Amino acid sequence: MRVLWEREIDASEIVVSPRPVWKCRACPMYGKRPSCPPYAPNWREAKDWVGHFRRAFLIKFEIDMENFEGEKRKALLYLLKREEELFKEGHMYAMALFPGSCNLCDDCPFEHGQACRFPTTVRPSINAIGIEIGKLVKIDFSESVLYGMVLIN
Repeated sequence: MRVLWEREIDASEIVVSPRPVWKCRACPMYGKRPSCPPYAPNWREAKDWVGHFRRAFLIKFEIDMENFEGEKRKALLYLLKREEELFKEGHMYAMALFPGSCNLCDDCPFEHGQACRFPTTVRPSINAIGIEIGKLVKIDFSESVLYGMVLIN
């Protein structure tokens, strides 16, 4: 995993709608991970919530598709570290958003009806809360990339 860029954007540019959430329904992780619907905040709640932020950092990660799960895990950990750094800088409501379903654990106990091992660490997926990432970046499906975000006050 390599960070290609980190771009600060005005939070008013973030479009939240039901479209990405409906796309989640086709994902095999739908309803299986705490970062995904129906466990993530619904898009209406997220739209209101995002409206209370002024800025966000949009982060583009290049990943090796041969090791997708490991690379995605590194991206999630990077986002959580970035959230912590921003919190320490005085952004007390800094909040990371994951690219897709949480995969902090190799074997997710939540999938088997057990408690999440990291309930204070897992963050919602960008898509799960309805953020239309395609309104913020030009999606090029030939790239091996993931996008993450950290909202800040």
